Amino acid sequence: MVTQVLQKMQTIVRYQNHTGKIYYGIVEADEILQLHSDFSEIANNELKFDGVRLKYSDVKILEPVFPSKVINFGWTYAEHAKETGGKANLKEPFLFLKPTSSLIPNEGEIILPSSDLTKQVEMEGEVALVIGKQGKNIKEEEAMDYVFGCTIFNDVTARDLTKTDPQFTRGKGFDTFGPLGPWIVKGIDPTNLQIVTKLNGKVVQDGNTNQMSLSIPYLISWISQIMTLEPGDVLATGSPSGSCPMKSGDVVSVEVENIGKLSNYVI
Repeated sequence: MVTQVLQKMQTIVRYQNHTGKIYYGIVEADEILQLHSDFSEIANNELKFDGVRLKYSDVKILEPVFPSKVINFGWTYAEHAKETGGKANLKEPFLFLKPTSSLIPNEGEIILPSSDLTKQVEMEGEVALVIGKQGKNIKEEEAMDYVFGCTIFNDVTARDLTKTDPQFTRGKGFDTFGPLGPWIVKGIDPTNLQIVTKLNGKVVQDGNTNQMSLSIPYLISWISQIMTLEPGDVLATGSPSGSCPMKSGDVVSVEVENIGKLSNYVI
């Protein structure tokens, strides 16, 4: 096998080929350049192309990374805080975690829990950051150096449960409540990205990360005072207003400027 180190990357995808093996690759148009690199090597810009090119349509796209933790910042957009009963313009973020068992990839199925458990499941389209190196007590002015790239997240939420529970774990933590993907894009500024969420093709959310009441560097620095950030960790930065209920048979898509589209089916 011939291996060469690639010097640049833009879009990184994680996938499973026809033999069941999992790889990372670089997306180029409708092709994937298969990498002989794990995430830690990729995060260090050690991109080793093993000579294999695959059609994007011939592989199974997975979550673009499998993190040690999924960190969520809530109520970072004032209008969304108001519509969900939260507090707008917080001086510190509202924090919660999602289990990794909630993660599903692009075109994966969001499975609605039994109506005995929840009767109001909503979508929340968000920009997510993928951490590239370990960090603790990160200075705000150095925070962006720890970001490997950006992807898209749908913070699926059982809204009736988050309104009644003292904390958000149950309402946010169901299996399949964390669509993530379809890939990671490196080298873009996450502080000015348009987010458009559509339900069955109709726009329900339309916002921009420049509307956030707390800056992204501040969020990274703040959370690193509490817990060590590890390579591959996902930081979901919050959702603009317009979250609304989903039902079985719906298709929800989150489109983020310069990243792409994350689409999932509701069953």
